[in-house]
Amino acid sequence: MESNPPVPVVCAIIMRDDRIMIAQRPPDKKLGGLWEFPGGKVEPGEAAKAALHRELHEELGCTVRITRTLPSFVHAYSWGSIELIPFLCALTADSPEPHPHEHTAIAWVGREQLRAYDLAPADVPLLTALV
Repeated sequence: MESNPPVPVVCAIIMRDDRIMIAQRPPDKKLGGLWEFPGGKVEPGEAAKAALHRELHEELGCTVRITRTLPSFVHAYSWGSIELIPFLCALTADSPEPHPHEHTAIAWVGREQLRAYDLAPADVPLLTALV
């Protein structure tokens, strides 16, 4: 049986002071109601960093500067696998305040509070790097 390659997905760990922004997925989408580090799929031929900037502009209306690229990893869901490509980021000085255009809500939480949120399964391994 031939399996499809993992879908490349970027995510932003946006830091502000000692807080990290997370976003809640809409109830009508896959993993609805779960919290995640915002981002999305990398389009064919698109660079991961470009995808991150595009997704954050579309989903949150904000701009970031990437401060560090974390190691990517593959996470398997029942419906398929993703290659999660995480970036540590900060809002740019001229960025509008993030607003949940495609999410139900956003929250700025301390590192120690992250475990209290019901995170999407692919985002859970990032807690080890952050907490």
